[in-house]
Amino acid sequence: MANPVGEDSWLAYVEERRPADLEERVKVVELFKKAIGAEPGSLKIWLAYCEYFWSLFNDCQNPEAGWSEEEQQLGRELFSFELALSLWSEGYEAIKYRLNDSHEFWNRWVSIEQEQLARSRNPVGVRRITHLFRDRLQIPHATWDETSQMFSSFLSTYNNAAYESEFKEVTAAAQPAKDAYNDRERRELELNKLARSGDEQAYKTALRDYLDWEIIQTTSPRNHPKDPVLAITLALALFSRALTGALAFEHDIWMNYMVYLSTLRDLAPSHMPLPDSLNVLQRATSHCPWSGDLWSRYILNAEEAGWAFHDVEAIKHAATNAKALDKNGMTGVIDMYAAWCGYLKRTAMNPNAPDDAVDIADVGLLAALEDVQLWGERLYKEEYRGDPNYRLERILIQYLTEKKGEVEEARNIWKNLADKALFANSYDFWLNYYLWEMMIYAARPRQRSPTPATPANGVKPVRVPAHATDVLLRALQTKGLDWPERVMEVCHQHCNDYEQPPTLRRALDTIHKTRRGIEKRRARERAEAESAYAAQAQAAQQAAAAEVVDVSMSESPSGSKRKRADTMEEATTAITNKRPKNADVNGTDAAASDQSLKRDRENTSIMVRNLPPDVTQTALKKYFRDYGHILNLTTKKEADGSTTSALIEFESPEEMRSALLRDQKYLGESQISVKPGAGLTIYVANYPPTADEEYIRTLFKDCGEVFSIRFPSLRFNTHRRFCYISFSDPESAAKATRLDGKVLEGKFHLLSKYSNPTGKKRREGAVAEGRELRIKNLDFKSSEDDLRVLFSRYGKVESINLLKNLKGQNRGTAFAVMETKEQAEKAAELDKTKLGSNIIEVELSKESNYKPTASTKTGSHSAASSPAPSTDADATMATDDSGPSGREIQARSMAILDLPDTVNDARVRALAEKHGDIVKVVLRPDHQGAIIEYANVATVGKAMMALNGFEIDAGKKIRVGSVEELFKTKAEKPGNKLMKPPMAIRRPVASGQKPKQRAGLGYGGGAKTEANGDGADTGSTPKSNADFKAMFLAGKQ
Repeated sequence: MANPVGEDSWLAYVEERRPADLEERVKVVELFKKAIGAEPGSLKIWLAYCEYFWSLFNDCQNPEAGWSEEEQQLGRELFSFELALSLWSEGYEAIKYRLNDSHEFWNRWVSIEQEQLARSRNPVGVRRITHLFRDRLQIPHATWDETSQMFSSFLSTYNNAAYESEFKEVTAAAQPAKDAYNDRERRELELNKLARSGDEQAYKTALRDYLDWEIIQTTSPRNHPKDPVLAITLALALFSRALTGALAFEHDIWMNYMVYLSTLRDLAPSHMPLPDSLNVLQRATSHCPWSGDLWSRYILNAEEAGWAFHDVEAIKHAATNAKALDKNGMTGVIDMYAAWCGYLKRTAMNPNAPDDAVDIADVGLLAALEDVQLWGERLYKEEYRGDPNYRLERILIQYLTEKKGEVEEARNIWKNLADKALFANSYDFWLNYYLWEMMIYAARPRQRSPTPATPANGVKPVRVPAHATDVLLRALQTKGLDWPERVMEVCHQHCNDYEQPPTLRRALDTIHKTRRGIEKRRARERAEAESAYAAQAQAAQQAAAAEVVDVSMSESPSGSKRKRADTMEEATTAITNKRPKNADVNGTDAAASDQSLKRDRENTSIMVRNLPPDVTQTALKKYFRDYGHILNLTTKKEADGSTTSALIEFESPEEMRSALLRDQKYLGESQISVKPGAGLTIYVANYPPTADEEYIRTLFKDCGEVFSIRFPSLRFNTHRRFCYISFSDPESAAKATRLDGKVLEGKFHLLSKYSNPTGKKRREGAVAEGRELRIKNLDFKSSEDDLRVLFSRYGKVESINLLKNLKGQNRGTAFAVMETKEQAEKAAELDKTKLGSNIIEVELSKESNYKPTASTKTGSHSAASSPAPSTDADATMATDDSGPSGREIQARSMAILDLPDTVNDARVRALAEKHGDIVKVVLRPDHQGAIIEYANVATVGKAMMALNGFEIDAGKKIRVGSVEELFKTKAEKPGNKLMKPPMAIRRPVASGQKPKQRAGLGYGGGAKTEANGDGADTGSTPKSNADFKAMFLAGKQ
C-alpha cells in the first residue's frame, strides 16, 4: 500500500492500528517515525506521537496496564523516561516557531516536566524547567502573556528568592520575540478569525498573503529586519505550517517555497541552517504528483547535488508512475520529460562524464520523445498534435548538433516539425529554425587549401547560407502563418546580407507575391465579415418589422430595464411561474412549455447509493429499465472513490415507486441503496448575474454535499436567472433553504426554496396587473408632458416612458402606467384618436417571455457602438452621422462560438472585459454564441488569443471566430439520449414499384401555384431592405 499523504491521512492511518502486544506497539512507533519524516512540521502528528510514547512509558511502569511481565521489562528499555522526555524536546524544536498553536505542544510538555518535579523537588529539575521557560519566552508565540504568567507561578513556588532578577532578565531578553509577534499579530488574528468562521477559501487567501509578506520582509533589499535570522526562521516556520495544513496540496505554494529556499542560499547568514531542498522536493512531489514543475525542479536539484544516474532515474520513474501526472493535461508530463532530457543532455556533454553517458543519452532522448507521443495519444487519441514549444525536440537537436556533430540528423528533425501545421503556422518556429541554420553556417570553417583549385570557368564559388534561405522561403509558402510580415522582413534582410543577386531577386518576387496574397485574403475576410454584419442588421430589421404589432417587453418600462432595478420581482416571478405565457410567439414552444410543466422531477426521481465505482450509465439503464422509462440519469463518484451515487429520473411517479423495489439489492458485488429523490432539490434565483456553477457550489458548500446543478436554457428567454440544486441528502437541502433572503454583494436578495413545479403565483408589476398601456404611431414632436396631460384625464399617471433613438429623437412608441387597472382600461379608449398630427394607437401591454437575444452596452462607449435594431421604421432608417461605420464596427468585433445556452450575457461580459473595454455584448443562444464589440481594434486580437479554448463550464470549451461564422452556426438541438427511439414504419408497396422517398420536415414536394393562377413564386426572390420598409409602412396604415 502506498504511504498516506497529509497529516490527517497519516493520523487516520496510525489510528487504524490497534496494537495488542509489544511488537505491534513498536510497529506503531515506527509508523509515527515515518509520519514525522513525511510531515516534519506537523504539530498534530508530533503531539500524537509524543502522547503515544508517553502512554507507553506509563503503561510499562504500571502492572495494571495489562502487559505481561516480559513485555513490561522490555518496554522499560524501549520506552524509557529519558527517551520520552527527549522525544518531547525533539518535537518542540520542530514546531516551536509556529506562532499560532505551538503553545498547545509546549503547555503539555511543560506540564509533564512540572509533574515530575513536583514528585522530586530537586534543584536540577528547577534549573531545567527554568531554562525551558527562559527559552520559550524568547520565542515569538501567540500566548506569550500566559506563558509569562506560568513562569511567574513557577518561580513563586520553586525559586521565590530569585523571582525579580529572573523576571527582569527574561523580560529584557524576550523583547525581540515580542516585537516580532507584534509585527505579525494582525495577520495571525485575521487567520484565527477566518478559521473559526469556517471560510476555507478566505483562510487560504489570507495565508497566501501572509506568506508573500514574509518573503518580502526577508528578501527585499528595502527591508532590513533587526534580527535577520529570526525573520527568516519565522518565514520558514510559516511555510512549514501552511504546507502541513491548509495549503498542503497547492503546488504553487510548494514552488514558492523552493524558490524562497534557493534565494536564501545567497542571502541567509552562512551559519544559519536551511531545510534540505531535496527532502522538501520529495515531500512536494508526494503531495502534488501532478505538478511537472516540481518534478523538474526535483531532477534539477538532484543533478546539482551530484546524485548518481540511477538515483536521478528513480525520480523520473516515480514521476511516470504517478497516476496524477497528466491530471492537468500534457503540461506536467512534458515539463517533467523536458527536465529529464535536459539532464541527459548536460550529462553527456560534460567533459568529465562517465564513458556510458553518451550511450545513455542516445537511447534516453529518443525514448523520451516516443514516451511523450504515446502518452499524448493515449490521453487525447488522434487529437494530440504535440508540444507547441517542441521542447524535447529542441534538446535533441542541440545534442545532435553540439555533441554528436550529426547536422543532417538534426536538420531532419526540423524538417519533420515543419511538416506539421502546429509548428508551421508559427513564425516563432521558423525564426528558430532559421537561426539554427545560420549557426550551422557560421560554425563551419571556410575551405582553406595551400594550393586552391582553379575553377573550370574561371569563377570562384561564393559561400552562402542556402539552407537558411530555403527555410525563410518555405515559411513564406505557409498559408496559415500567424505573422507573415515578420518573416518577410527577416527574409528580405537576410537575402540582402548574404545572397547573390539572382537569389535576392527571386526572394523579392516571392515576398511581393506573398504580400499581395495576404492583402487579398484579408480584404476578402473583411468583406465577408462586413457582409455577415450586414446580414445581421437585416435580420434584426426583419425581426423588428415582424413584431411591430407586439413590441417586446425589453422596450417596456416594466420590462428588463425596470427588472434590473428590482431583481427580487424577477426572482419571485421566475419561481412561481416557470412556463412562458406568450403563446402567440410560437405555438410549438407553448406546447413544449406545458409539457415541461407536467415534468415533476422531484417526485419522479430516485437516489441510488453504494454503486460500484466503475459503474456505467448503460449498466444502470439496463438495471432499472424493467421499472419504467428513464428520462435523465446523473452519476457522481464519491470523494473517497470507493462508490458511486446516481440520481435517476423516471417518466412518472408510479415508475419511480416501483424502482424502489431495488433497495438493498445487489448490483455486482455492491449492495445498493435506493431512496426517493423528494426533498433533495431546491430552486435558487436572484443570485448575481455573473454567477457560475463554481460560485453556486461555493455559496452552498456549508449546507452539505451538492450532487448536481441544473441551469435553464436561455434559447427562448435570455433573461432567465435561476437554477436547480440537487443535494445528496434532505438535511442539506433543508439547510440550503435557510439561505433564502440572504443578501449577496449588498444588493441581491437570494431566493432559495424547495422546488415545486405545481406552485403558482400571479405575476406582479404593471403589465401583469393590466395597468400599463402601449402607445404607437406618435407624432415625433410629441413629448412626455403631452402624453401625461392626455392620460391624466382618466386617472393618476404613475410613469411615462417615451422610447428614443441614439440621437435622442422620439421613436413613435411610448408606455404609460396608470395607478389602477380600471383607469388603464378607460384610458385605452384613446385608441384611434388624434394627438398632434398623427392618429395614435393605444392598447394594454401584453406579457412576453420570449427574449431570444440579450444586448448590453457600456455607457461610456454607447455612442461608439452600433445602433440597436428599432421597431420604428423612420428611426431605423435615420443613421447617426457621428457613429462608426460598419467596417469599423466589424474590425473591433468578434464572436464567441460553442457557447452553452445556459451562459448569460453577464458572464460573457465578465469574461471578455478582462482583456479590454467593451462597447457592447450581444448574446445569441440561437446560434450557440455571442458577439462582443470592443472599444478598440487592438483589443480584439488579444482577446481572441486569450479566450480561444477557454473552459467556461466543466468540459465545455469555447471557440472564437468572426460574426459571419457565428451566424452560420445553428442552435444546438435539444435532445435526450435516454429518450425512447422512434419506431420506423415500413408500408408495403405495389410490386415493381420503388418505395416513395419521404422528404424531410419542412420540405415541399413541389411548387404551389397561387390562387390567381399565374404560378409566380413570390417567395423565390429574397426581400430587400426597401421591401421590408414598404411592408412596415403598409402595416401602419
